Amino acid sequence: MRNKVLVIAEAGVNHNGDISMAKKLIDVACEAEVDFVKFQTFNAKKLVSRSAKKAKYQEENTKDTSESQLKMLQRLELSQEDHFELIAYCKTKGINFLSTGFDLESLEFLNKLGIPLFKIPSGEITNLPYLRKIASFGKPTVLSTGMANMAEINEAIIELLSQGLTIKDLTILHCNTEYPTPMEDVNLRAMQTIGDAFGVAIGYSDHTLGIEVPVAAVALGAKVIEKHFTLDRGLKGPDHLASLEPGELKEMVRSIRNIEMAMGNGIKEPSKSEVKNKEIARKSIVASQSINKGEYFSERNLAVKRPGTGISPMKWDSIIGTKATKDYREDDII
Repeated sequence: MRNKVLVIAEAGVNHNGDISMAKKLIDVACEAEVDFVKFQTFNAKKLVSRSAKKAKYQEENTKDTSESQLKMLQRLELSQEDHFELIAYCKTKGINFLSTGFDLESLEFLNKLGIPLFKIPSGEITNLPYLRKIASFGKPTVLSTGMANMAEINEAIIELLSQGLTIKDLTILHCNTEYPTPMEDVNLRAMQTIGDAFGVAIGYSDHTLGIEVPVAAVALGAKVIEKHFTLDRGLKGPDHLASLEPGELKEMVRSIRNIEMAMGNGIKEPSKSEVKNKEIARKSIVASQSINKGEYFSERNLAVKRPGTGISPMKWDSIIGTKATKDYREDDII
């Protein structure tokens, strides 16, 4: 997980309960060359009570204020058979399948499926039984921290580690759970605060519009980027509006890979591509007029000009006052 930035394309529930749409989302993720395409695994009745209301953004995005959160989620459930079908489809496409479990039975099911890492969503950071279940699997784990403060993050980390998870297998994602997140609420530097405080790998789960913030997060040290995507932002559903469309997802991945390469090793030295430019761009000490052999070099008869194939101008003081050992014409390199 730490050798390169891990890009997770969050399909989530943007399949609208339609397995064929889910496969189209996999196609899009594959085309964008992400590392994982991620769905959500849950039993709606085990996740929310009958009285649970939708979030305001869910009401706005579904354009339905009368439907309960339970009814909405029941329409978006993926069956176990759906999981088998999607995993098989991912294998044919050569992309890694991932899903976030939202209840204990779903976590057990996903573990039996052999998924390589687990994602703890922001809403479960204060769910002690859930944290213990995740830790018991002993697999690389990504923890989102939307709505959390540092004390809550610390408590969750302590619990995960006490149950056997190792710090090297843990990545903490800064996150804001508003869909879409206003730019003034992103607080991207908090991601670095988390890394400094807990000594863990860091990342960012993004719900802003566009791709600028996740790309900036990579420049600030993110090792995991998670971003929702959809086939069409105009589709009816809770998360479509704050998701990237196919072309945007591809552009985000391209930008992340470019920034990843651009970060380099941190050593300031001439790069392989620019070494050839040193002689062209730098300068040498040259004769500003004809100089006869035995004549003293002075500020009157010397100048600094390109190319940089002669004596460096940094040697100016040591050249001034010495004698010419031969004749020079104007512009001859000393």
